[in-house]
Amino acid sequence: MNLHQFRFVQEAVRRNLNLTEAAKALHTSQPGVSKAIIELEDELGIEIFARHGKRLKRVTEPGEHVLKSIDLILREVSNLKRIGEQYCMEDSGTLSIATTHTQARYVLPEKVAALRTAFPKVNISLHQGSPDQVARMLIDEVAEIGIATESLADYAELVTLPCYEWQHMIVLPIDHPLAGKTSITLEDVAQEPLITYHPSFTGRTKIDRAFAEHKLEPRIALEAIDSDVIKTYVRLGLGVGIAAEMAVRDVQEEGPKSGLIVRPAGHLFGKNMARVAFKRSAYLRNFVFTFAQLLSNRLNREIVARAMAGHLNDSDI
Repeated sequence: MNLHQFRFVQEAVRRNLNLTEAAKALHTSQPGVSKAIIELEDELGIEIFARHGKRLKRVTEPGEHVLKSIDLILREVSNLKRIGEQYCMEDSGTLSIATTHTQARYVLPEKVAALRTAFPKVNISLHQGSPDQVARMLIDEVAEIGIATESLADYAELVTLPCYEWQHMIVLPIDHPLAGKTSITLEDVAQEPLITYHPSFTGRTKIDRAFAEHKLEPRIALEAIDSDVIKTYVRLGLGVGIAAEMAVRDVQEEGPKSGLIVRPAGHLFGKNMARVAFKRSAYLRNFVFTFAQLLSNRLNREIVARAMAGHLNDSDI
């Protein structure tokens, strides 16, 4: 048996048992993948996959145990590579970061710049996606560190830590009637056409929950994943915006020149916690620990290491 066979089995599962897609992802041929998997099964004396003709239909019970061992072996192979890079490349290499658009656009630029100053030989590879895609990129080892608000804590394969707290903001044209109110209520907001995030992004679940708990039905005029899109359509008068506070700092800095005004909405929708995540049991290089510290003053090397070892909970931070 060999690592190529292990990777072929793992990729076949990742691609929903589609060997053609697995072969494309691994830059090889579909017959080659199929042959390697059969050879591994013959050597082990079991079927990893149940088949219908030449098609894989499901993972067998012994196959489930094989997959767990393969995941562990390939994870440790990745760790060995990182250990080698750590000690022979003198803090150089590539840090792959998976995150959402909001984090990439409004939170990470200064942090990435600070990391590059501290580790000038380190290159940054930035991958953007939905929170669930961020989690999957960590699990599939496309990325080494992930940052998002939703979903990350829902994956047993990941170690997640609280990074920073933030709230939503109401975004209004400066001449909007609500702009003159000292206290905006949830009922006020529910009466307006709303421009806010797609349901899987940037705390949208808390917005929906708040309306539901008060038995209010908001009028969602437009959904987006980009905060700049939300602000653009608010300026055009299409409705009232609900955006993340880190995405409206430019409005606060520009003042009336921006054409918009913002009001805190933490009292309406609650606070949100952005989280940083790593694949469980991964070996973290020096610059990964440093980047975690740059992301939040809650985190340091000791805290991250304890969490990775399974000896830390949110309440300990």
